[in-house]
Amino acid sequence: MKSKVAYTDARDKKFLRAASATLGLLLVPLLAMQFTDEVVWSVDDFIIAGVLLFGAALTYEFIVKTHSSKSRTMLTILLVVIFLLVWAELAVGVFGTPFAGS
Repeated sequence: MKSKVAYTDARDKKFLRAASATLGLLLVPLLAMQFTDEVVWSVDDFIIAGVLLFGAALTYEFIVKTHSSKSRTMLTILLVVIFLLVWAELAVGVFGTPFAGS
């Protein structure tokens, strides 16, 4: 029973770390909106960004837990590239998909 508690604690810490990083990064545009009119995010923008950031953070935690050092580095780079491509597509429509932003 003791090992199950330790596993739950480790999983909770990873979840909390991912959630904290997501919230911390989402504070940047929220604060910027208070000081300038150049940053205009809707609630939908925050939700989509939160899902992307939280998903990437949890995926990174999974990569760290399940892969060796060499493959961890390559998978992390791949994760960052995919994240940035999706973010750019949603923001400005790099590829012209129906999900593209302005």
